[in-house]
Amino acid sequence: MLLEVRSLDVQLGGLPILHDISLHVDSGEIVSVLGANGVGKTTLMRTLSGLYRPSRGEILFNDQPIQGRSAHAIVQAGLAQAPEGRQIFADMTVDENLVLGGIQQPAKVASTRTAMLDMFPVLRERRNQKAGTLSGGEQQMLCIARALMSHPRLLLLDEPSLGLAPQLVKRIFALVRDIRETGTTVLLVEQNARAALSISDRAYVMEHGKIVLQGSGAELADNERVREAYLGGSAA
Repeated sequence: MLLEVRSLDVQLGGLPILHDISLHVDSGEIVSVLGANGVGKTTLMRTLSGLYRPSRGEILFNDQPIQGRSAHAIVQAGLAQAPEGRQIFADMTVDENLVLGGIQQPAKVASTRTAMLDMFPVLRERRNQKAGTLSGGEQQMLCIARALMSHPRLLLLDEPSLGLAPQLVKRIFALVRDIRETGTTVLLVEQNARAALSISDRAYVMEHGKIVLQGSGAELADNERVREAYLGGSAA
């Protein structure tokens, strides 16, 4: 078990957002967290990344507690996030964004950057271009590549398909599979339930800050409640 979350509660501004969240991610898996906008998925990801602190519960990464650690320390431990909305450095070049992603492992920056440019060929073509001038899909690829520059054991992907055209969505989800094949475990937050379940070993469904369903990707894709709420209707 690479990541284990036990009975996690999170409050923001005194308001309860997450309630008794328990989940786990095994090494080598793709695990998705599904749910409508506003149910707490991004809060969960930011808490795992050290940006928010839980009011109760434990987060174990590689059998070590990480709740309360700084975001910097959590990246050093091997957990990195590609955040919702991309949050690239728009006024810096593609190359500069990648270098910043690998700042904690300076000896590996050159080789890792080469690997990222091989994985994302369009970034090689744009490497001297300001990141803010990239298309939405290219910015998402840069966001993911920047996170991978830190050599994470676990990559958190928060809404990677948001705002992208259907063909680019297919490309992004194919890349998620490729990333897993390179040995990086993936925890994916996604509103596009159909695409997420198609690549997920397991998944959790959140409603109102709680996990209400869990199972394999195939099980949840066939679940009547999931089909009605997220997949556009019941099975034929």
